[in-house]
Amino acid sequence: MLWQRVLTALGLLGLLLASLWHSADWPFGLLTLALVCVAAWEWARLCACSPVVAVAAALGLGAALMGLWVLVGVDYDGSWFWPLATAACLVLLPLLLHRGVQGWRGLANGPRVALGLLLLGQAWWALLHAKTIGLGMLLSIFMLVWVADIAAYFGGKRFGRRKLAPSISPGKTWEGVWSAALALLLFGVLWLQWWPAHWGPSLYTHLWQLGPLPALALLLLLLALSVMGDLLESLVKRNAGRKDSSRILPGHGGLLDRFDALLPVLPLALWIVTA
Repeated sequence: MLWQRVLTALGLLGLLLASLWHSADWPFGLLTLALVCVAAWEWARLCACSPVVAVAAALGLGAALMGLWVLVGVDYDGSWFWPLATAACLVLLPLLLHRGVQGWRGLANGPRVALGLLLLGQAWWALLHAKTIGLGMLLSIFMLVWVADIAAYFGGKRFGRRKLAPSISPGKTWEGVWSAALALLLFGVLWLQWWPAHWGPSLYTHLWQLGPLPALALLLLLLALSVMGDLLESLVKRNAGRKDSSRILPGHGGLLDRFDALLPVLPLALWIVTA
């Protein structure tokens, strides 16, 4: 129901904003770590893991990430990691989507679960680093994905003719993708015009500093990664015969359904701002 979707979205957004505005990093880190663990449980369940194995996978990922946070810390210069993670996404995601549902079924369950845990782990690590850069950095990355998703939905509904990946997600169209690209260009211009400089740097300011053509190319690459992240989860859900990753968010489905497009976008965004 609509009221459930609205209340759930407002509640989740309120928690995120409260943790973002806190001067310390730990509220945001703990909240997002909990969300990542829930998403890991959803992914494991979509991969047909038993309830016990799914919980163990989620807790194991949480413990590993917490250990990394405590032992290494976000002050560690891990700029070498972002191009590596970006390259992995650019190689693996197109390959998996090209192979489709049948190719996914041909993979052993171990690699399938590991892929999801790695995507979620690197995304959480990127979120922590983005938080240390500033509120503007995090919000600009979130807004890129949200604006693209909304524009693709309405553009696809209004103009959609050519299917993007009919065997994976029949509702997505190329017209929706181009609507998202246009919306991101317009939003980027508005952001550069209106975002207060004293609120800290953002993804869009870093892109613009590279020049118009590199900024445009990287913006389209970020969009492509968000689309592939969305399609990958659709592929996994189609293989599992599920419409949603879970029912943990009333009116919305699961956490993966809300943040799937963000997962492969984050490493490239961090690469752009730390290069």
